[in-house]
Amino acid sequence: MLVKRISARRLISNLLQAAALVVLLCVSGAASAQTSMPAPVPERSASWKSATNIMALSSAGLVMIMPRIFYSDPEVTAGWKARWHVSVLAPTMTLAAITLLNEVTLKNSFASFRPGCSEENQGLAGCDSYGMLSSPSFLAFSSFGQGTGIFLVDTFKWSGGRVNGGALVGNVAAPLILSVLTAVGRGSGNWETGGQVWGSAAIGLGAGLGMGVMYALLQRPECGYSGGMICW
Repeated sequence: MLVKRISARRLISNLLQAAALVVLLCVSGAASAQTSMPAPVPERSASWKSATNIMALSSAGLVMIMPRIFYSDPEVTAGWKARWHVSVLAPTMTLAAITLLNEVTLKNSFASFRPGCSEENQGLAGCDSYGMLSSPSFLAFSSFGQGTGIFLVDTFKWSGGRVNGGALVGNVAAPLILSVLTAVGRGSGNWETGGQVWGSAAIGLGAGLGMGVMYALLQRPECGYSGGMICW
């Protein structure tokens, strides 16, 4: 009888151990399956994407087509003059090239995840690219910086400190509004985080301001002796 009781206890013990092992394997298998599932695809606003792209391009285009407005030398002819310079394509295209370089190379180097993205779902829909630098924010604010730089040089160097309202609106105020709306739209559409948006904006503003100041110092607003409205 004693042998039978011991054998029954061993049998029950072995069955319990086997059951516990099965439960443990099932739980660990479910946990591993759960952790291996990719994170859900984040929702992003296609409308905000289109709107911010248009506003960024509008900011760049506005600064590009704005004339150089300056106050003439009173010894020659007094009053305000406006001249359109084809050479403004140089700083504008330089900033556009940096924006394109960012899309092709720089973003992959920074590898800053968009909102809702991580190593688990990077490369999937909604996470097929990185968020830093934000190309629309960079382009919009670099254009605002370029216009501001041109306005400051034309005002204080070529116009003796006289401020022209048209130049202020076209080179500074309007690009600023478009730039801020672009940055707000990128965040509202969940395309970049706040840090990515405003970090890109700060970098773009610095690059554009330096480009605009350098261009306006090197290129006089007057067309020389031609007297034409368009400077080649």
